[in-house]
Amino acid sequence: MKRIGLFLITNIAVMIVLSIVLSIIFSVFNLDRSSMGGLLVLAAVFGFGGSFISLLMSKWMAKKSTGAVVIESPRNATEQWLLATVKEQSAKAGLKMPEVAIYQSPDMNAFATGASRNNALVAVSSGLLEQMSQDEVEAVLAHEVSHVANGDMITLTLIQGIVNTFVIFAARLIAGAIDSATKDEDGEGGLGTFAYFGVVIALEIVFGMLASLIVAYFSRQREYRADAGAAKLTSPAKMKAALERLSRGSESQMESTMMAFGINGKRSLAALSASHPPIEKRIQALNEL
Repeated sequence: MKRIGLFLITNIAVMIVLSIVLSIIFSVFNLDRSSMGGLLVLAAVFGFGGSFISLLMSKWMAKKSTGAVVIESPRNATEQWLLATVKEQSAKAGLKMPEVAIYQSPDMNAFATGASRNNALVAVSSGLLEQMSQDEVEAVLAHEVSHVANGDMITLTLIQGIVNTFVIFAARLIAGAIDSATKDEDGEGGLGTFAYFGVVIALEIVFGMLASLIVAYFSRQREYRADAGAAKLTSPAKMKAALERLSRGSESQMESTMMAFGINGKRSLAALSASHPPIEKRIQALNEL
């Protein structure tokens, strides 16, 4: 599973744009870059701002990225069953009914996203519907509903906001130190505005990649919780059967911008950078419930 999904890709892009705006604010208003308190406050505002903008855009971006079609009026028995199953599971979890969608893909996969518990989207691939039994699909739907019930998108947003704040603050702190170190005794020289911007953006990219490892760790923990939630909404046997079916299938080919949201993912990534645990560990965790 790739560590940077739609949320992370959008978030990093927004963060960089907002960071440029932040740098312009410092230059236009001639603010002291070495002012720790002011810098930290602005870093938090822009860091959390980028994260929450990504959250608000997540459902729209997910639909555009996958071509998911929301089921408005069921056209067949499968769509009718999908709506009924998600409605029943959502009621059990105390949720408002999320949107339910199908997207065309040969992969066995599904995802959930949305700005809040009561403004969510649950989508499944056509490949999953074709290759899994009804009990297995039911467990996958319960896994995604559990993500929504657990408030995983909000939690990830808060975590991402914290690491964004650190990235913005640390990048400017180090760039400011470099700028000061390259000035002479009269205060002349230094990096200059454009060089300073360049150093800040380069540092943000590097720190952002390191910070994504922290986000990936929390993402892996949320998968265990969603599996446990699915076991309660259906049964441990159904959830294990769904995971075992995924393990026997081919490696996911889901678009990289959506990887972090899928129930099935890449199996060749380093453990620290993966947003999902290995399927065998997820099955082991279910056995230990």
